[in-house]
Amino acid sequence: MKNLQALIDWFEHLSPATVDRVPDFYAANAEFKDPFNEVRGTEAIARIFRHMFTQVDAPRFVIGSRFGSEGDEGDEGGVMLLWDFHFRTKGRRPQAICVRGASHLRFDAAGKVVLHRDYWDAAEELYAKLPVLGRLMRYLQRMGRA
Repeated sequence: MKNLQALIDWFEHLSPATVDRVPDFYAANAEFKDPFNEVRGTEAIARIFRHMFTQVDAPRFVIGSRFGSEGDEGDEGGVMLLWDFHFRTKGRRPQAICVRGASHLRFDAAGKVVLHRDYWDAAEELYAKLPVLGRLMRYLQRMGRA
């Protein structure tokens, strides 16, 4: 993808004001999938990002590494981005959380994302870090090792 760095910069500076730029980076019929969502189309993808801003405080992505064949148009392999997602929970006792994951991106001939697939372990990276649910998850992990 010719504009991979611009896409990474957009991810790292994503805000409610910049969510509307999804069509700048994603093809009209792009697919997006993560552990909670599976949608198609730029409006549906933008809706997921908008929803993120209502669910958590101060969300931000930090892209740590990238690898793949970003230079070949229409390449089936695409690019992998390794990222940390930082945010604070909402509520009476906000908690800072970091979720680590990866995004597999494939691009069309115009350099727009046609597939965005996020990989991260919701149980380990999210649920186990939440106060009440975390205790249950740690208990279940101990039971599985017994």
